[in-house]
Amino acid sequence: MLKQRILTAAVLIPLALAAIFLLPLPSFGLAITAVLALAAWEWSPLMGVRNVGGRLAYTALTTVILAAVYWLTPIGGIWSTEGMVDWLYYIVLIGGIWWLLAIALVFNFPRSKALWQRSRLFVGAFGILILVPAWVALMTLRSLNYDSNPMFGAWAVLFVFVLVWAADVGAYFAGKRFGRHKLMPNVSPGKTMEGFIGGVVLSVIVMYAVSLIIDVPSDSMLGYYIIGVATVLVSVFGDLNESMFKRCAGVKDSGSILPGHGGILDRIDSLTSALPIFLLGYLWLIH
Repeated sequence: MLKQRILTAAVLIPLALAAIFLLPLPSFGLAITAVLALAAWEWSPLMGVRNVGGRLAYTALTTVILAAVYWLTPIGGIWSTEGMVDWLYYIVLIGGIWWLLAIALVFNFPRSKALWQRSRLFVGAFGILILVPAWVALMTLRSLNYDSNPMFGAWAVLFVFVLVWAADVGAYFAGKRFGRHKLMPNVSPGKTMEGFIGGVVLSVIVMYAVSLIIDVPSDSMLGYYIIGVATVLVSVFGDLNESMFKRCAGVKDSGSILPGHGGILDRIDSLTSALPIFLLGYLWLIH
């Protein structure tokens, strides 16, 4: 399993880096739309929709919404001196509010499943509330300071990715080596408190190293660490949130397209929660 994970990561990481740093903004937007459309296909079984027609219908609906947001988004003009475009900001804010609700659902599972388990409409809406704000947050971060420095946003996106990857790697190895106490056994029996701590510690080390490289101003240092730690913590709940829905649906992995990792959704679940929270933190504490 570890060998498969490493081999798959060795393919995915260069592809992700190429997309982030080499694609122009319009092409980048199309690329993430395609990835999130695949994630929508994988989300549909979590709604209890297993037939091809139903899965295609949900995927088509989500893709149409993503395409509409893409078409309406002023590519290259998301940011102004006052901040980001208002309606895009509200989409990200709605995503942030959703993740607060999702965290509450995870903490109260399995009692919380009574609110949504029997409603495909609710679970389908939850999927859209995950994927659409993630698209907006990723596109907005990538376009940050684009006019003056086209690569600035790419580095910001990479920073979020590295934080989440560090949390994942730290949790995996710390959990394997020291894992004794279950984190949330009702949601994800394989995750441990020791793994969680290991992931957070490695992410903080990454934050410290990055702060030395980019020379974070002293008056922004507190905000920098608050945003980073909040992003990592919420990324854990992105993973747990998907695990909760998979558990209720009787699904082990969202897909099998990525050997050792499962599906697209299994690989990006933490990022879908991390991106909106990081962007909101940046807007509120630094920008």
